[in-house]
Amino acid sequence: MFWRKPRKLVGLDIGSSSVKAVELARKGDAYELANLGIEALGQDVVVDGSIMDALLVSTAIEKIFTDNKIKAREVATSVSGHSVIVKRVAVSAESEAEVASAIPYEAQQYIPFDVADVNLSYQIMGPAASNGDMDVMLVAVKREKILNHTNVLSQAGRNPVVVDIDSFALENAFEANYDPPSGALVALLNIGASIMNINIVRDGASLFTRDVAVGGNQYTDTLQKELDLSFEDAEKLKQGHTLPNVSEESRTTHLRSVSEILLLEIQKTFDFFRQTTSTANIEFIYLAGGTAKFEGLAGLLKEEFSVPVEVMDPFRKVHINPSRFDVSFTAEIASTMCVATGLALRSFDLP
Repeated sequence: MFWRKPRKLVGLDIGSSSVKAVELARKGDAYELANLGIEALGQDVVVDGSIMDALLVSTAIEKIFTDNKIKAREVATSVSGHSVIVKRVAVSAESEAEVASAIPYEAQQYIPFDVADVNLSYQIMGPAASNGDMDVMLVAVKREKILNHTNVLSQAGRNPVVVDIDSFALENAFEANYDPPSGALVALLNIGASIMNINIVRDGASLFTRDVAVGGNQYTDTLQKELDLSFEDAEKLKQGHTLPNVSEESRTTHLRSVSEILLLEIQKTFDFFRQTTSTANIEFIYLAGGTAKFEGLAGLLKEEFSVPVEVMDPFRKVHINPSRFDVSFTAEIASTMCVATGLALRSFDLP
């Protein structure tokens, strides 16, 4: 029953297009934004969640901490992609000790990698539907994937204390800011530059996750290829600017074709979820990531699934001091800061 001062832990989201940092503090029973920073990364510096240029990323991290006067050196980061396996499994066990003993064997059934090459973690969710079994959330990440991130953090002079999963960090940010109806199935979609994280949750528990290798970069790639544009011109067009040799109709058609690819992957995920986990329908969709506000995407999802679709705000219940932060700027970048905010929340559950 003793109050414990939380560790000063910075949430650091290393994405394909930028590095984002968030630090939170307690303000009574709520949270307050203590620090925030974002630094853009060049093309192909991070590809499909893998850091290709460690020096550029570590430099960007150092710049964020220096420019925003962030003193904390301990960080929480996260990973996603094909090197990450998340699976809810039923383990035949009656105690936590039995679960711990069974996990290495159970993992071999679900992980397409050599167990010797991965870091394993798990969380007991409660009794499983079948008698005598435990419902367990199993997570496995290739060691080289973790080292890819932690080595860069160390190179930037930071101490990686937590390595989380993007989907779980997104869920943390959601739970701190939203109160969906009890029993409601909620789909959290974090659409970044090259990866889309899908997490289906109910009553504070993740039921199903999937990472898909599509994102905002695909809009640029399609415009570049179909209209024979440079990367820079394709980016401008994607962001709503006009080019003298490209009609608005052509631009809209190509952009919508990519949105429909995203939509198809989301539909496939929802269908698979209904076939394997629950026959219930998704009731709410929340969008996060740099592509969350992309023109027409939310409307397309709402039209397809006939459910409320909202762009997630990780600062919805976080106090932001207007004398320290530009409130219009934090609102503008909020959807891109969801994972970093979820990681920053880990400050309050560490010993």
